[in-house]
Amino acid sequence: MPDQGSRPRRTWAVIVSGAMVWAGAVHADGLSLGGGGKLLLTGGVTQIEGAAGGGLTPWAVIGGYGTRDQVGANAFFTHARTGDYRFQAAGVLVGLYDRVELSYARQSFDTRAVGGALGLGDGFKFHVDVYGLKVKVAGDAVLEQDTWLPQIAVGAQYKKNDQGDIVRAVGAKRDSGTDFYIAATKLFLDQSLLLNGTLRATKANQLGILGFGGDKEDRYEPQFEGSAALLLRRDLAVGAEYRSKPNNLGIAKEDDWWDVFVAWAPTKNVSLTAAYVNLGNVVIRDDQKGLYLSLQIGF
Repeated sequence: MPDQGSRPRRTWAVIVSGAMVWAGAVHADGLSLGGGGKLLLTGGVTQIEGAAGGGLTPWAVIGGYGTRDQVGANAFFTHARTGDYRFQAAGVLVGLYDRVELSYARQSFDTRAVGGALGLGDGFKFHVDVYGLKVKVAGDAVLEQDTWLPQIAVGAQYKKNDQGDIVRAVGAKRDSGTDFYIAATKLFLDQSLLLNGTLRATKANQLGILGFGGDKEDRYEPQFEGSAALLLRRDLAVGAEYRSKPNNLGIAKEDDWWDVFVAWAPTKNVSLTAAYVNLGNVVIRDDQKGLYLSLQIGF
């Protein structure tokens, strides 16, 4: 029987292959693919739950380089390692006519030696499937430079954890849940500055890795997520993000997350993001910080 570690690799291969097949089918049907309408990096990268934005938080932008009469898409792979844990995510998104974004991501959380300390076994993994929908409802972050109105989008992310018995044993109420959010993104081209604010309603514990709801709280709570990015040149951006978190479980306090990042797009179809992330307490380990790397391929 294959070990747990082989499944994320197979999932990543299936995701990339599926994206290539889908892109070929769209092209064969005569639909217009993205590639020329959006400025480099203004569509963001792909965040760890599969939506276009920063690494930690979704923005109001629609993923891919498709404009109002085009279809765009991205595939991504992210790897992060802190002092005691390893996290990976892979997925795809499709942007439809710069209006609607559909996304899927599969997350893998490796407990490493902490799993042994908890009686689960060293290297025990939690997997979470995330299905996302985002709709732009107002504004245009790039084209509407002469107005104060930011681009605004609403979204939802349905998440399903594959370890229901374990997350309930640590106090979670359920192994699935849906986050809802509204995001506002404003690009100041003259200053080469992008600002984003996202308000999320969630019951997720550690993104859903430890289930949803808990022995302390089991209700939707608003959480703030913010991003700022400075375009140093057309293919290079630096910035920072902050993401507040609920605190539903009695087993351990859940801290807010933050990062500082650099994103580089050597071509319009490829971007690389590196970040230093600080996650605070995760389960029974404090001071979880480390490096985050992400590759995105799209059009």
